[in-house]
Amino acid sequence: MKEAVNIFWFRRDLRLEDNAGLYHALKSDKPVLPIFIFDKHILDKLENKSDRRVTFIHAALELMQGQLQLLGSSLLVFNDTAENVFASLFLSHKITAVFTNHDYEPYAAVRDQKIATILAKKNIPFHTYKDQVIFEKDEVLKDDGKPYTVFTPYSRKWKANLKPYYIAPYPCKKYFNNFCKQPLNKIPSLKEIGFIETTRSFPSSELKEELVKKYGKERDFPAIPGTSKL
Repeated sequence: MKEAVNIFWFRRDLRLEDNAGLYHALKSDKPVLPIFIFDKHILDKLENKSDRRVTFIHAALELMQGQLQLLGSSLLVFNDTAENVFASLFLSHKITAVFTNHDYEPYAAVRDQKIATILAKKNIPFHTYKDQVIFEKDEVLKDDGKPYTVFTPYSRKWKANLKPYYIAPYPCKKYFNNFCKQPLNKIPSLKEIGFIETTRSFPSSELKEELVKKYGKERDFPAIPGTSKL
């Protein structure tokens, strides 16, 4: 019999720590199978096959795969449409729920609604969470309930609404044992998904303390490496 699993679908949140949707998935009552989809509906429209965004995403997936391997788990990475991927997952796994984080792009909203409809027909809940923003559009409004059109009063309301709760990290690591145990799955190479690796390097994700100390003085001078470039 197929093992019952919950899916966590990575999109704009390629990290295992402080990840809202992943945290809720790992706290659920089933092992969590992590997936990522190189969406053909998006990639097929990219004319530049050395697109730095794709190289960056691929590198982030490789990093996460190494972290998951140490936990006895593995990321499943697909090069297809979301509809086709979930159709194949229905055949290979007993899915009890799908977790992910909100994606606000117009195409993503339509895609997610399609997937939610497909899942609903199989009585599979589709849980999404706020992750990439601190406040969503309807969380910082004027007293009359309308959106701000001037930045300064908006910023004052934003700061007034900010409480420690909103920036506290999600303790995902506490539940890492709930990742689905499985052999390592190969991530498709950039070549296999129709791209080539960019030759330009990316900034380090490690923030240097010295840079932070001098940031106020050096950030405005282009000739000085005074910012993180993240």
